Amino acid sequence: MNGDLYLADVLKRFREARIQCDRALAQVPVERWTHRLDPESNSLATLMLHLSGNMLSRWTDFLTTDGEKPDRHRDTEFEDPGTFDPRALRDRWERGWACLFDALENLTAADLDRVVTIRHEPHTVLEAINRQLAHYPYHAGQMVFLAKHMAPGPWQSLSVARGGSAAFNAAKMKDQSQA
Repeated sequence: MNGDLYLADVLKRFREARIQCDRALAQVPVERWTHRLDPESNSLATLMLHLSGNMLSRWTDFLTTDGEKPDRHRDTEFEDPGTFDPRALRDRWERGWACLFDALENLTAADLDRVVTIRHEPHTVLEAINRQLAHYPYHAGQMVFLAKHMAPGPWQSLSVARGGSAAFNAAKMKDQSQA
């Protein structure tokens, strides 16, 4: 396996998940970000708190400290805040993604075999990355699903729109032939 190619692809996949989340959030009025479909479900704000909390915990000092930081209070990420501060939530969201990308961009192929800990369990760096690569897009999909329900107007597709596969494929083929 080429570690440099893997790391480049990982960055691409995390960026795609981030873009999906941000494009979904952009279609929902911020005052609806705390709405839950039912008492046991998460809101957009809850998922943002959880993802950013996870990123800040896992990726801060990624190679040298346990990925579950002592100052993280995971359970509170799933509780509705007493007051909703959209700006603070957005700032935390940005810090989480920045922490992830900074950590990944500073890794080299040689780091992939190193061992890190998450909740006192050893993982190779490759395993730790894959663990989060499964986790974050899982929640990104939840966010897109919720956003579709919370968006006030017609949903702007984040990928190939229903009924649009033929046109999408034709455009891709055209782009390839012109390259």
